[in-house]
Amino acid sequence: MKQILFAINVLLLSTVNTSITNAAAPAQPNIVVFLVDDMGVMDTSVPFLADAAGRPKRYPLNDYYRTPNMQRLAAQGIRFNNFYAMSVCSPTRISIMTGQNAARHHATNWINPRSNNRGPQGPPDWNWKGLNNDSLTLPGLLRDAGYRTIHVGKAHFGPDDSPGSEPLNLGFSVNVGGASFGAPGSYYGNENYGLGTKREHHAVPHLKKYHGTETFLTEALTIEAKQRLTETVKADQPFYLYMSHYAVHAPFHSDPRFADNYADSGKSKNAQAFATLIEGMDKSLGDILDHLDELGVAENTLIFFLGDNGSDAPLGHQHEVACAAPLRGKKGAHYEGGMRVPFIAAWAKPWATNVHQRKLSIPAGSINSQLGAVQDMFPTITDIVGTESATNHKVDGFSLKKLLTGTEDSSREEKFLMHYPHAPHRSNYFSSYRNGDWKIIYHYFPSKVSDGSHYQLYNLARDPFESTNLASEKPDRLSSMMRELTASLEQHDAQYPVTAKNGSTPAQPVLP
Repeated sequence: MKQILFAINVLLLSTVNTSITNAAAPAQPNIVVFLVDDMGVMDTSVPFLADAAGRPKRYPLNDYYRTPNMQRLAAQGIRFNNFYAMSVCSPTRISIMTGQNAARHHATNWINPRSNNRGPQGPPDWNWKGLNNDSLTLPGLLRDAGYRTIHVGKAHFGPDDSPGSEPLNLGFSVNVGGASFGAPGSYYGNENYGLGTKREHHAVPHLKKYHGTETFLTEALTIEAKQRLTETVKADQPFYLYMSHYAVHAPFHSDPRFADNYADSGKSKNAQAFATLIEGMDKSLGDILDHLDELGVAENTLIFFLGDNGSDAPLGHQHEVACAAPLRGKKGAHYEGGMRVPFIAAWAKPWATNVHQRKLSIPAGSINSQLGAVQDMFPTITDIVGTESATNHKVDGFSLKKLLTGTEDSSREEKFLMHYPHAPHRSNYFSSYRNGDWKIIYHYFPSKVSDGSHYQLYNLARDPFESTNLASEKPDRLSSMMRELTASLEQHDAQYPVTAKNGSTPAQPVLP
């Protein structure tokens, strides 16, 4: 009888707790996108790469970097080991905003805020102006759905004197620190974040209160984000926080809070500074998680953590296994190290009985090996929130919602298109396409980088570090992958480089 009464009491207590939790939960979950500039998949102590059995596998770089709060987030959520971004920043950021692959939205290069940087043979009418007042954007949809949409940090959606230079024109209710440029003038408060220096054209705005202080830029932006979250929670509004750090982009200014951790590493001054930027970003993540808990909204807040392109770590040659070892290449390059990024999704505070977490149960400490990409952020968030975009707005991404629950989604295609019809960068005028285990890279103008050929072909299952070009050995596979690449480019209405400098004739891909 005592056992029966105990069971009834437990059931009643569980029901009461569930009712309280659900009564306290708002109608819509809060969303945080924590976006790190120039952070690749290996710039962390969290192992994202996996062995043949799907278990996380550590490499030396995982032991160099210190990211305990990423470890904390990964332990309570799911991480992806095949998550892709565009190889440079503005294309990725606009893909997150629109749900479109860069080949479609045509902002295929980083946006130089002061001059059109199409390159000598880049597409003449590429989307240098980026987003504008009429662009359909994720924060715009969320704002219309009742969210307070908060932008903190780097924007880089459009050049100077364009609508896209101001996030308030693009669906955000609040903008702290966002402007036309991608790199900060300075990370140091005592240098006024660039104001009054030779890099004044990149001075981070809206942070005058920290000028002349020892407050590092990453910390100042975190303080501002916490303040806006507090205001929003007090107003009883759901929020979308786009926490977009300038870190870890160059200039490689050492964060003095963490410099001692790398002083004996034997690595260069810039590599040590890069590591301090990583650790400072990680502290910001922990501070945001703690603040959400203090505000009592952590269990209702979904966190997405990701990088915007491959690593820019100053650790070696841009086309070798160095900066993102064991992956080959880095930011701007056509190899995996140029476009593979960390991705973690987790509730800020796991609580099984929370109404939102019951709808989207994310298994703790799990790993997903299916392919995801930055254009998937838009449909994933609109799916979770229940907001629809206009029917005439083409979305290339697919919702990750099923994958976030740790369930395989057989409806998803394991494909990713990366299109960079520009120069100069670490790799110039190229398109790459992944379908399952196979990856094709097409170089519009063969060079030393491409071994004098248009084509590079890799089997990523057998050769994940892209050491052996199979283009000559597998002519049938090369031909089929090139047909798929050209079809994908056409489906996305891609623009091509031109055949001559400052010309107008598109350099269409040449089939083998």
